[in-house]
Amino acid sequence: MDKMLYVAMSGAKQSLRGLALKANNLANANTTGFKADFAQARSMQAFGEGLPTRVFAMQERPGTNMTSGAIVETGRDLDIAITDKGWLAVQDAAGNEAYTKVGTLNITPDGALVTAHGKQVIGEGGPIILPIPIDKIEISPDGAVQIRPQGAPANFLEVVDRIKVIAADNNQLEKGNDGLFRPKTDALEDGACGFCEIAPEIKILSGSLEMSNVNPVHEMVDMINHQRQFEMQIKLMKSAEEIDERHTSLLRIV
Repeated sequence: MDKMLYVAMSGAKQSLRGLALKANNLANANTTGFKADFAQARSMQAFGEGLPTRVFAMQERPGTNMTSGAIVETGRDLDIAITDKGWLAVQDAAGNEAYTKVGTLNITPDGALVTAHGKQVIGEGGPIILPIPIDKIEISPDGAVQIRPQGAPANFLEVVDRIKVIAADNNQLEKGNDGLFRPKTDALEDGACGFCEIAPEIKILSGSLEMSNVNPVHEMVDMINHQRQFEMQIKLMKSAEEIDERHTSLLRIV
């Protein structure tokens, strides 16, 4: 009976985790550049003192859906979409290089070019800093950032930096807890990333954004499925309680 209760308890806990993951996917159905997470559950032996006779359920994220989202035109100069296998290089919270599909860019008061999540965009020599104030900014298909300083002639544009875009296969990157992507351990060669250099063949679409690849209907169905699994585990726990009460009653009779 205790085995039944242990399996049901761990199953209910992991069903809630799967439900939270699917809810996060659904909540980001309209988030620019978001990649949906997969979820799966499997049984694991519980090791400890004595023999591993207990088995528990474990929910895990085996990977991320790396398919491209729809490209939507916005007409905004600081919105970019990266085609094919391209990824935008940004600086994470620790100051290291990471990659994203979020193409909604902004300029901070001190001239830093950042994503909608506040991550600094990396150029050829590090984070891109623009000389402000500026009247106009354009991003060309090859990633060149062109600006017209305030007061300059209307037909004047100068290149101040070039956005770093890499080309990576879907199986070379993995998603971190911060939503940014980094090279997998087995994709690193001698401790260095073999594909993390600027890829000139990747083109940038200015005035467009790649939307989320979340399928709301699919995620909603999965959420219902996880909810039903949770309810089933709770019923098993209730059954285990009833069996225990009957055993106790029998012992009292004896």
